[in-house]
Amino acid sequence: MTLKRTPLQRKTPLTSGGPRRKRCPSCRVMFTPARAAQAVCGEIECAVAHGKSEKGRAIAGKALAEVGRRDIKVRKEKLKSRGDHLKDAEKAVRDHRRTYELSIGSGCMSCGESQESILAAQGWKTGGAFDAGHFLGKGARPELRLEPSNIWLQCKACNSGSYMHARKGYTVSQGFRTGLIARIGLEAVEALEADHEPRKHTVDELKAITAEYRAKTKELKKGQAA
Repeated sequence: MTLKRTPLQRKTPLTSGGPRRKRCPSCRVMFTPARAAQAVCGEIECAVAHGKSEKGRAIAGKALAEVGRRDIKVRKEKLKSRGDHLKDAEKAVRDHRRTYELSIGSGCMSCGESQESILAAQGWKTGGAFDAGHFLGKGARPELRLEPSNIWLQCKACNSGSYMHARKGYTVSQGFRTGLIARIGLEAVEALEADHEPRKHTVDELKAITAEYRAKTKELKKGQAA
């Protein structure tokens, strides 16, 4: 009587889409490495124990440094106040508006100068020649602090209130309004000026806004590099 062999079938594939799991040489627990050279799990004790051997000292040092940086980042995040999260959200929105306006070739909304002329006159300034400025100031109109339609490209001089490059016969704020009317129309500008609806964002909402606009800016820059 001849017995037929059943083909051997693996329950798990030899390879997977992610990095292969390893066994920590110290605590013997299986873990998924965050990088190819990671030899131990993320526990500090394991990194210290592994570092006692000459072979693992360099790897352990990197593991400890990474754990330390991650711990510091988590601690800083926990210590943030609502005001800190509001600043993060505003910066994320302004960075996106600045990047977008530059990408489509806009000039300064206040003085009307082109990117080329602004770079020629102010390209030496720290942080670049361009800012993202609020049409209606966040001090007087805090409800519009994170409103994208209230944030537009300005040259450094106009955003600081300098009249050096202002439109002829206008103050910087008057020039901003004139430029905005030309861009989006008088009706839209008056609707923005009439908007007094309070925006009382929670910390979670501010975190979401920060994440959303950082992702948008990253995607925009990725598209420009392609």
